[in-house]
Amino acid sequence: RMAARRALKAVLVDLSGTLHIEDSAVPGAQDALKRLRSAPVTIRFVTNTTKECKRDLLERLTKLGFDIAESEIFTSLTAARNLVEQKQVRPLLLVDDKALPDFTGIATDDPNAVVVGLAPERFHYEMMNRAFRLVLDGAPLIAIHKARYFKKKDGLALGPGPFVAGLEYATDTKATVVGKPEKTFFLEALRGTGCAPEEAVMIGDDCRDDVGGAQNAGMRGILVRTGKYRPADEDKINPAPYLTCESFPEAVEHILEHLL
Repeated sequence: RMAARRALKAVLVDLSGTLHIEDSAVPGAQDALKRLRSAPVTIRFVTNTTKECKRDLLERLTKLGFDIAESEIFTSLTAARNLVEQKQVRPLLLVDDKALPDFTGIATDDPNAVVVGLAPERFHYEMMNRAFRLVLDGAPLIAIHKARYFKKKDGLALGPGPFVAGLEYATDTKATVVGKPEKTFFLEALRGTGCAPEEAVMIGDDCRDDVGGAQNAGMRGILVRTGKYRPADEDKINPAPYLTCESFPEAVEHILEHLL
């Protein structure tokens, strides 16, 4: 089955947990990225992060010594903004203040939609209740993503998923999810690269959202044992990851040796 695949043309790389954890790079990741850049592949950095806007994210990565261009980053915030514009709605934005620049120019007065990202400061009863009432009255519920948890320096932390699930449960509706693991997110990330899904591989630390999502979209998925990875994660999806390896540098080695 693998032999029939076309040659690899694109590598999608997750950021948090794969290249870095908060303000620490995964050991060897900067050099591994340089090596990957010497190969004839298009690189895209795809992230569900909703904690900061694309500009802040780029600044963080540049400070860590990663050579990345803003045009190479595709975030779930971008995807959410695109959907809000398509639907022509005025969202109640349950997102962190640092993510707001990515919604500049979007009308938010008298909201008729709810957009949920990771917003620890906003996840209190009054705000959740306001969102609940809007959705109950027919406002679309848009989840930037539904991750259960993510990795912080001090351990695992709740993602937006549990809060989205709470609103879905209370209103008996289903959210439209825009980030990973949605198939449309991966296809959007490839748009403009001229690459088909079967010519792409995704590297990430989230078995379901990164690897499972990519494989459902027709790509290969490489799971790394850094970030939020926990033992036996690879058993959570079917088909299993194309490959599970220790870290991003090892994933890059595999790509350079076996997929080009």
